[in-house]
Amino acid sequence: MAGLRRGAGPGGSRPLPYAGPPFGMLRFGLRTGVTEWLLARVPTPRRNPFAFGYLAVVGATTAFGKLANPDLVLRLQEASSSDGHNLLHHPLRALLLSGFWVAGEVWMPYLWGFAFTVAPLERRVGSRRAAAVFAIGHVTATLLSQAVVITAVEAGRLESAAMDYLDIGVSYGVLASLGALAGLLSWRGRLLALGSAATLIAEQIATENDLVTAVGHPAAVLTGVALWRWLRRGPGRPLRSRRAEVPAAGSASAPSPGGAPVLDAR
Repeated sequence: MAGLRRGAGPGGSRPLPYAGPPFGMLRFGLRTGVTEWLLARVPTPRRNPFAFGYLAVVGATTAFGKLANPDLVLRLQEASSSDGHNLLHHPLRALLLSGFWVAGEVWMPYLWGFAFTVAPLERRVGSRRAAAVFAIGHVTATLLSQAVVITAVEAGRLESAAMDYLDIGVSYGVLASLGALAGLLSWRGRLLALGSAATLIAEQIATENDLVTAVGHPAAVLTGVALWRWLRRGPGRPLRSRRAEVPAAGSASAPSPGGAPVLDAR
């Protein structure tokens, strides 16, 4: 039964129908807000040239992997793999090309992975430093994880075939970006970012029997964490804002070049 309320009509007391709270509009507004919030974080060429360009390259290789001859795709991925054998014989090629493929045939999850790690990091520190974090994380985690594999093979703990296991993907760069981004957030955001990374890594270690992932993913996050000090002191990221000093009573304040007082110099 619809409620009634009195309105200020011509008679002053005419009952008007009361529609109740706008639950339908509230639900629509929430959906619209969430959608806009998500879309605002999708990398674009103007806001995130590095993240956008890298996603375009990864999208192209993913499409190629689906459409091209499977044998050709496998040969190219094996040549690009950063496994122990390739690192020993073709290190530069392996380290560079292994990060241009995704581990699987689905590209969309990587869009959101970049949207919530690489893109916000790039907005804060710039494209060059974001690219540096991504590259450093990818190279460091790859070398550490494969060094463990090579050592285990030499010690007889793993079979020699482990030196040729396919090792491609962008996860090291993404996790390094997440670790680096955490250092630029508030303490709540930092706990959320690092907690999410720790939960993901723990779940992978518990469910996957993969030595490379068990070593490489934590190494990537810790590499990003190790870059906090460098990123905080980088250009465009001052350690603290400088406020104009309040002039003493009776003294003239120094005007800015534009004629207005400078409140915050960045």
